[in-house]
Amino acid sequence: MSWPHVRDDHPAVVSTRHRWVDVEGVRVFYRESGPAQAPALLLPHGYPSSSFAFRRLMPALADQWRTIAPDLPGFGYSDTPDASGFSYTFDGYAAFLERFVQTLGLEHYAIWLHDYGSQFGLRLAIAAPEKVTALIIANGDIYEDQLGPKYEPLKKLWNRPVEDSRDTLEEHVSKEGFRDEFIGEVDEHLTERITPDLWTLAWEQLGTPQRRENLIHLLADQRHTLAWFAHEQAYLREYRPPTLIVWGPQDGYMPAGAAHAYHRDHPDAELHLLDGGHWLLETNFDEVVPLVRGFLDRVLPGTGHTT
Repeated sequence: MSWPHVRDDHPAVVSTRHRWVDVEGVRVFYRESGPAQAPALLLPHGYPSSSFAFRRLMPALADQWRTIAPDLPGFGYSDTPDASGFSYTFDGYAAFLERFVQTLGLEHYAIWLHDYGSQFGLRLAIAAPEKVTALIIANGDIYEDQLGPKYEPLKKLWNRPVEDSRDTLEEHVSKEGFRDEFIGEVDEHLTERITPDLWTLAWEQLGTPQRRENLIHLLADQRHTLAWFAHEQAYLREYRPPTLIVWGPQDGYMPAGAAHAYHRDHPDAELHLLDGGHWLLETNFDEVVPLVRGFLDRVLPGTGHTT
């Protein structure tokens, strides 16, 4: 099998490298694929996943582009620093992503925006807009009036002290809660494409009380993302980076309206709604990859060779 635009004399599948780096005392695991000199695509993951979410995408782009996917602290294989020295909040993770990029010496990069990763990635873009070459938005919401029905119980929690919401938050931070995040509202004919490895691995990697406590804290902190929406919308209006929106509307958090809303501030963004849900790289991989490759070919031409 070969992807569109892959030269015949190069393989379609390129190995992903598994690496660790020290980021201000935190040992961080990350996956990397593609030539070191190729245009970079940064892949911050969402909740409750890790860089594992991008395990198929990375080699499918690696003939032309350098892809980098870190495990955020407290997720995957990265360290879990003590909460006294690391802020398990959206502000804390956004600041960490900036330090990670600086540690790797990335001067320019496209950013994949999905789930919680969209908040971390957009704040990185706002902090250094001159470094952002493109955005790929895949079910990452920044429009409060388009939040889906699955947000309603969370909003009720946001208006209560964390202590009063703990029991409900703990239900989310469970193996069954994780399973619901991945299966969610996806049509039955698509659920068989979603590997149980996703929620099983995510739960096993969250296997310490400290990690579970940190994630409960992060869920409660989500209320503070709403104040950032206006800043993120203003960034899109002012800078309008080349943008691909590839979206699964079978999403209780982020239905189709959440995708269309981006055209309010970035009418030039390319938009594709697919027959899928929140985790398109699982259910619609063979549709997503040609769209991503075609977009990157146009706005961020690759190197044309592998390492």
